[in-house]
Formats: sequence, structure tokens, C-alpha cells
Amino acid sequence: MSVYAQKGAKDNIMLIKDVLDEQATAWNKGDIEAYMQGYWHDDSLLFIGNKGPVYGYKSTLERYKKSYPDKQAMGELSFSELTFKKLSNEYYFVTGKWSLQRDKDNPNGYFTLLFRKIKGKWRIVADHSS
Repeated sequence: MSVYAQKGAKDNIMLIKDVLDEQATAWNKGDIEAYMQGYWHDDSLLFIGNKGPVYGYKSTLERYKKSYPDKQAMGELSFSELTFKKLSNEYYFVTGKWSLQRDKDNPNGYFTLLFRKIKGKWRIVADHSS
């Protein structure tokens, strides 16, 4: 893991990494609802994928359910090439690579995430994945 962070940020980086690890674990169990716990539960959540922007937690959840209707479509998710940049005490910018292992293919791409500390927990408030 490559880390670009300012002094005193190590604990926050580990907490953010825990969110990503929890997401991968949930995804690999086929549990999109649990995967989505890493996202901000708010109408202002922004997800940008190959079909354009989606706003709101509920709309993002529905997009995931439509794109990945079952465990076979979901495959096994892993994250790599992670970098972390502290923007403030409330925000981190995270980049990385996502990869899916599936029976018929192995799609992968890159993401940029904006994490915000909300009520003491780090949550994704903006996700741009390609």
C-alpha cells in the first residue's frame, strides 16, 4: 500500500482502510446492502460510473443491485494500489484500483473516493469508478 499522508494521519488512514476492507468482505459474500454501509446514507452521495452520475444513497444502491444482480455477477472484489491524501481533519482523498475475479471475465479499473468523517465514522461521500 502506498500512502501519501500528513503527520498524525496514520490512525485515520487505518480506519478508512478498514471501511474498504469491510466493503470487500461484504461484496465477496454477495451482500450489497452490507457493502453499501461504507457510503454516506444521504441524498447528496455522488457516484460516477461509466453510465454517468448517480445522486443519493438509495439510487446508488439500486444501481449496484441492477448492475450486479447475483453473486456470480459480483465475483470476488479486491482493492490495490491505494493512496491516501489528507485534505483536512474531515476529508480524505483516496485512489486505487478495483478488480473482480469472475468465472467468465476479470474486469478491473480505477477509482477516486472522497471520504468524510461523519458522526465519528469515515464514509464515502463521492465515488468515481471507471
